[in-house]
This record gives sequence, structure tokens and C-alpha cells, in this order.
Amino acid sequence: MSGAIALATRRWPALVLACLAAAALPVGAAAAGPAPAAAQQQAPLLHALFQDHAVLQRDQPIRVWGVAAPGETVTVELAGKGASARAGGDGRWQAQLPAMKAGGPHTLIARTAAAKQSVADVMVGDVWLCSGQSNMELQVWRTLDARAEIAGAGNDRIRLLAVPQSGSVEPQATFSSPVQWRPVDPESVRDFSAACYYFARELQKSVDVPMGLVSAAWGGSRIQAWTSAPALRATGWYDGELDVLARYAGDPVAAVGDWGSLWQRWWAGAPGVAAGDEPWSAGKPVGEWRQAPPQLGAWERWGVPALADFNGMVWYRTTIELTAAQAAQDAVLALGPADEIDMTWVNGRAVGSTYGAGPGREYRLPPGLLHEGANTVVVNVLDTYRDGGLGGPASVHALHFADGSKAPLDGTWSYRIVPAAAGNPPRAPWQTAAGLSTLYNGMIAPLGGYGLRGALWYQGESNAFEHDRYAGLLRALRRDWRSQFGADLPLLVVQLPNYGTPPTKPGESDWASMRAAQRAVAAEDPRTGLVVAIDLGDRYDIHPSNKQELGRRLARAARHVVYGQKIAAAGPVPLAATRNGDAVVVEFGDATDGLVAYGADGPIGFELCGAEKDSCRYANAEIWSHRVTLRAPGAHAATRIRYCWADSPVCTLFDGAGLPAGPFELPLSPMPHDDHAR
Repeated sequence: MSGAIALATRRWPALVLACLAAAALPVGAAAAGPAPAAAQQQAPLLHALFQDHAVLQRDQPIRVWGVAAPGETVTVELAGKGASARAGGDGRWQAQLPAMKAGGPHTLIARTAAAKQSVADVMVGDVWLCSGQSNMELQVWRTLDARAEIAGAGNDRIRLLAVPQSGSVEPQATFSSPVQWRPVDPESVRDFSAACYYFARELQKSVDVPMGLVSAAWGGSRIQAWTSAPALRATGWYDGELDVLARYAGDPVAAVGDWGSLWQRWWAGAPGVAAGDEPWSAGKPVGEWRQAPPQLGAWERWGVPALADFNGMVWYRTTIELTAAQAAQDAVLALGPADEIDMTWVNGRAVGSTYGAGPGREYRLPPGLLHEGANTVVVNVLDTYRDGGLGGPASVHALHFADGSKAPLDGTWSYRIVPAAAGNPPRAPWQTAAGLSTLYNGMIAPLGGYGLRGALWYQGESNAFEHDRYAGLLRALRRDWRSQFGADLPLLVVQLPNYGTPPTKPGESDWASMRAAQRAVAAEDPRTGLVVAIDLGDRYDIHPSNKQELGRRLARAARHVVYGQKIAAAGPVPLAATRNGDAVVVEFGDATDGLVAYGADGPIGFELCGAEKDSCRYANAEIWSHRVTLRAPGAHAATRIRYCWADSPVCTLFDGAGLPAGPFELPLSPMPHDDHAR
């Protein structure tokens, strides 16, 4: 996690005094002193993307950039072709080489009057950006038959570059730590994105050119974190949060206070929250508070039935007595890990919020916030997956003072469970994976205008609770990335797979609604492809291991969307649903070799629904060529149909090529003839 994102780090006990010592420095300021020896060496002319084993995009002008002395002329050469540029006042320069055909290896040279940098073994081919959350990040060693896959990996014509995981409140020109292009071998492929690697391996069977893979993924990340601030502002949904983020870059302590006001406003309007209910207040709290175990830790292990399998919010509260001398000092509040998001107050003022279950928290307190006597510390913890809670024991939480002393928060903690009806709170905009533009700034912006053939996007689990906005956010990300990498950038979207217990009756589903949003955005744009994965999930694991088949389907989608090959991109696609008497007929396109049902005479998973919520009923289905006929009691009253509408549906409709029909919802229209029903 970048230091510009939050004061919390994995090394928080050792950094407390450093935070206090830096209190007088502006954010980003560095102490004066002699430059280390390494900094006095000749800096590279080329951006970190341009190094040995790199792959450059074929058949389009090749942008090359870096940093030199201000005003200096830089000449670049590649395979007998050259270009030059003059560095600006900030030292940045960019040159453009003419387009080249696939091939290599070549040597890329950048030189000035005083310096020269050579980059060897450069290939020209197709470059792919692979981004998203944990299912894109998931490494090859975690996939099916991983030992054999790794042992057999060896392909000098596929090159891998992993973008370091880093968030920032402002766009960065380069990466947070060194990067390296690496040809595929057992060592390089082991920890690389499996979906990305298996995609390129499959695609290269039909598109025989060098492939460059750039993996930029972060588990648990929301789409908002991967989208630039201007693109998010254009949606009209995040103006207040983006204003706070902009202030955070220069004055994080003040920005946290502003964020606290926005968060508290959300709480006041949340369903079920009574007027005057302010758990963060230093005064006597309202509601039902109980004593927490002294060891704290995951609330699922407290022995409290209501928390045994609880995903949601819990309030924590304690007090600490301070002397006048302690209260007068600059101080940092240090907390243990919180799984997975905390919002923290001291004496009624918001002091910090951090995403992530691993690191502890460090929050610098505004001067004058502490006082002699009892001081109140309140923490709201939001957990959305598996274990949740404020890490313990209580003794790991403390106030650290400028004189090097500390006051542990080892007294009694109380807690209060927030009913699920309250919903999910807003996320602090500076949080890495859950914030606004943070991962774009730290991981996408450093890619500059590097030439790409296309982008792969596997994300959505962390946005399922706000699926109603996802289509707009996915469109915003697509426009945003195209403004950076090219207006024609293809985007391949992996639809969420199945996960969880299969349903026994029709119902509503956030994941199904998310899949519908992904389908809608892909369908509206010919340069966007949808990859259906509804049969590739695992009911017990949100990270399914069969990334080989996913890679094959991604490659198939690329062959259709990017390379124009005349194959169906993603299996059967619903075209229309029409009424025919007491039956409903669903027409499908792109069903290679017709439709088939697995495991029964007809497919299961179809529902006939009225206009009202919870009006859906399962329907009997029969296949005839490229159509499916549905029948069920009350079918004459149906106004829409759904297929595989659940978090983890059982879906048995495929085509002859073995590709599944993806989940969908369609309105019903009357049919003028009855010759389609069987």
C-alpha cells in the first residue's frame, strides 16, 4: 500500500515515531540530506516499460518515452527506424517510431549527447493488459494441474510483466517498484496471472505472433479504483468523494475529517437508524452494546450466535484515561488489523479509514483532539467475506506520543451489531482496492500510452452489492482506458461465474443482476466481448481453479472481436422471447451445431416471471433447433423470462461446441404466428 494512500502499513509499530516526526512536513516531502550513491548514477533514459525482453505492439505507431535533462534532444532507434524528441522543462520526452510488423528480436536504443541506453531482445507482436480483482490475479500455481503446467512452461515468444500493486491519490508517471519483462519459463509463470497466461497460450495457436502480457490486478478491488478521477466525475455519482480525495493529497488529516462528515451523513440516512443515533459520539451511546472478549479477533469465534456467520458492520468502542501531559502531545492512534474495512473516530472526530485485512492501522491525530481525562475511541468494522473483526488482543491497540511513550487501549471494549438492513457504507476514496481512482493512479496511469492489442477485464464480485450502477461504471472504465490506450481498444469482459449453494426456488440475486449488467455493456459495443463462465465456478470457492478453460474462452472471444474470425464469440446468445398461446418461445443465435441440454431431456434453469418481484416460477423447457419452448402454470400472465438467475445457478443449456448459454433476462413480446411453438 502506498504511503500516500493511508498512514497504515504492515510495519506500523516501527513507524509511529516516524509519523510523528514527519507531522511538520507536507505530504510527500522528504528530509534534506545527501543523495545515496545509487541516485548519483546515470538515470535511465527510457521509462521502466522499455527494457530487455519487452514486447511492443505491432501494426501501429510505437510510442516511446522517458526522462532526460530538460531541453535535451533524445534519439531512439529500433530495427533501423528512428525518431527524436526534446525533453520538456520537467525532463519528460516522448518519441514515436513508425509501425512495424511482428518479429524480432530487436535492440531499442535511446541516446542523448551525453548518455545512451540499450534494451535487448525486444519483440514486436500483440500486447494485452489483464486487469481486475482476485480471479484475474490468481496465479498459475493455484490452478488445475499446476505442477505439470509450471514444469512444462517454456515459451520465449510470450513475455510477462507484472505491475506492482500500489495505490495512489494522484496519477503516477512510473511504477512504485522495479518491473521486469520475463519470457515464459517455470519460474516466471508460477506467480503470474493464470487467466492471462492461459489466454495467450491458447490464442497463439491461431495468432502466431509474439505476445506481451501486462498483469495489473488486485484481489477484492472495485471497478471505481481502476477508473480515473475525471472519468468517475463524469458519471456524476462521486463529486463529494472526489473532492475529499483531491484534498487528501495535500492535507490528509483535514480530508479525513471531511470524509467523516460524509460517512456520518450516510449513517443518518441509512434504513433503521434512529434520529440521534451517533455511535461515534463521545457522549453516552444509544442502542444495544455488549462487552467484547478481551482478545477481540474474528467475531465469528466469539461464541455469539448472531455473529457466528455474520458479514456486515459491527461497532467497537472503548475509552482511555490520559494525563494533561499526554493529551498535549502530538499523537498517533495505532490499531491492529481490521477485517476488512474500518472507519475510526477519536472523541467524535473521524481520524482514519483503511481497506485490507492484513495491515494494522496508523492514524495521526489532529492537534488538540485529545484532552485530559477520558477519551473515546470508536471503530466501525465492515466485513463482507469470511472472518471479520478488529484484530486483537486489545493490548495491540495504543496511542503513541511524540516523546516515545504510549498508552495501550487495553481496557474494556464494547460492541454493537448493525442490522443488515442498514446496507453498505461508502468507502473512503483514498483506500487502495476499494477507493476511487487509486489503482488507476498507481497501476494503470504508469502504463502511459503503451501500445496494446486489447484488454482483459475480470472483475465484479466486489461490486455485486451495487450492481445497479455497474453498467455505467463499466462504460466509464471502457471510455477511460480507450482515451489512454486508443479509441479502438478492444475489451474482453469475463462474466461472473457461479459461486455458492445452488437455489431450490427462484429468487433475486445480486450476482445475477451483475451478470446482466456485464452482458448489456458488451452487447452494445462491437469492440467489447463477453466471456461466459457460468459453468466454470466452484460452489465452495470464490476463486475457481479451472483457468485453462477460461483462457480458451477468452482466446475464442479475442479471435472473434479483435481478429474478426467468423466464429461465435461466446456460445448461444438470446435474441428474443415471444408468447405463443400458453407457451413462450426463446430464440437463440450463435448456437454452433444447435442447442443441447446436459443431463436431461430439456434444459433447466428457465423461469417465467410477472412484473412483480418474487413472481418467478420455474418452467419446463424443450429444445427445438435454435429455440427453446417454455411451459408452466400461469404462463399466460408472464411478462418476462429469466435463465440461470441465481448466485450459483444450475445451467444445462449449451451448444454443440460445448459453450454454455449465459444467464439473461428478457421481456416477453406477443408472437403473431404459432408455428414456432412445439
